Amino acid sequence: MTEQQAILQMQGIHKRFPGVVALKDVSLRLFPGEVHALMGQNGAGKSTLIKVLTGVENADSGDITLAGKAIRVTSVLEAQELGISTVYQEVNLCSNLSVAENIFIGRFPFRFGRIDWKTMNAKARTALAALNIDIDVSLPLSSYPVAIQQMVAIARALGTEAQVLILDEPTSSLDEDEVERLFDALRKLKAKGIAILFVTHFLDQTYAISDRITVLRNGELEGEYLAADLPRIQLINKMVGREIDESSFARQTESGEAKASAGEPFLAARNLGRAGTLRPLDLDVHAGQVLGLGGLLGSGRTETARLLFGIDHADSGSAKINGVPVSLNSPRKAIRQGLAFCPEDRKTEGIVAELSIRENIILALQAHRGIFRFLPLRKQTQIAEEYVKQLGIKTSDVEKPIGQLSGGNQQKALLARWLATEPKMLILDEPTRGIDVAAKLEIMDLVKTQCRKGLAILFISSEMSEVLRVSDRIAVLRDRQKIGELDGASADEQSIFRMIAGGES
Repeated sequence: MTEQQAILQMQGIHKRFPGVVALKDVSLRLFPGEVHALMGQNGAGKSTLIKVLTGVENADSGDITLAGKAIRVTSVLEAQELGISTVYQEVNLCSNLSVAENIFIGRFPFRFGRIDWKTMNAKARTALAALNIDIDVSLPLSSYPVAIQQMVAIARALGTEAQVLILDEPTSSLDEDEVERLFDALRKLKAKGIAILFVTHFLDQTYAISDRITVLRNGELEGEYLAADLPRIQLINKMVGREIDESSFARQTESGEAKASAGEPFLAARNLGRAGTLRPLDLDVHAGQVLGLGGLLGSGRTETARLLFGIDHADSGSAKINGVPVSLNSPRKAIRQGLAFCPEDRKTEGIVAELSIRENIILALQAHRGIFRFLPLRKQTQIAEEYVKQLGIKTSDVEKPIGQLSGGNQQKALLARWLATEPKMLILDEPTRGIDVAAKLEIMDLVKTQCRKGLAILFISSEMSEVLRVSDRIAVLRDRQKIGELDGASADEQSIFRMIAGGES
């Protein structure tokens, strides 16, 4: 690849939000005819950088040049007029309108004061043909699967004469065939000289399509690399900020699998999967054990938890609890089978901030009992006070709104909510996110305590050290599939990252 002039350059970009430095002296170069992957862990600054580039946020300082000219982007519309178009993870189109209308909305061709439907449909077909898509553009967008809708969104973006195309997690809801179809289209766009910024968490996809990679970490630029010169293991090192000590790999078992646990598992999932979300996997969760899910952001950890709890419906596979086949196609059924779930986002999916600590703690138990078996106020207070004491929730009164508690104490109250239902298995998705170090240690100790009481626990954390600290076994995921298991006693960060990287050195 010959060195050429960058079509777009961002230099010295700084962006601060109240109490947080989101970007610090970040630079980015995009070249015509290249796919450039933007990589980094959650909170690395990828989204903020894109928002600055597309005019959603204004940088505090820094320079942006497009085709050698300094620009200052103050709105999404201005970005599009300059030739910078974005396709987001969620298809941001109108499903009730036709494909052609979606491509030309806001830019309809007119004739004699009316929309020229014939010309619009013809131009829409031409725009999609450039992406190897041949469909009836007069049908509603909702008639087509998500993959086609993504292509329509790209066709719309390119219709603004884009020089730069930004794809923000475009493959998160696509299956393998749909991803390859999208990649074929991107290769055609590359050949036309369009610069493509590709944001993803999937390592396989990064190396399948990218020419160049920029890595962000903690809001700062870690570096820019040619994809061919950056082995996967080094990319992971740069994303997480640690060097992998390969001398410890010998502690991994030869097959990469953990030793089989004694006895029948409490929950056994076989070939469980959901198209576009999670490839079919096998998973055993034993009573009195913590099964950790190890993997980078986007590897399929949360998707696994949501399938097991019935929030999302699996379209393949089966599950057994204590050897008996069960259907876990709704949270209600999962709860009846003894499962409990603390979600990743406690602010929007967990706590009800305006309700009291007592009301939040008894919420799941009351729902399990039903509206005709109402818990008396005295019993509610007794249960809440018991768990406040047992879990060390720092509050003077269980009637205080839970929103007034610290993050760590809110997380303990969520744990109390589910323990009050006396579950057999507890699914914890990022239970320590956003809380201080001391509270994290308390939460992890509580997890181990409940495990010793015979509870089966599925533990998910983006902090690999936490997964290692609490897990008896670790199932390792990469790119929405399980790639192996490790024994928690002998595993370390290096062995997990080595497995994620696919064995590369």
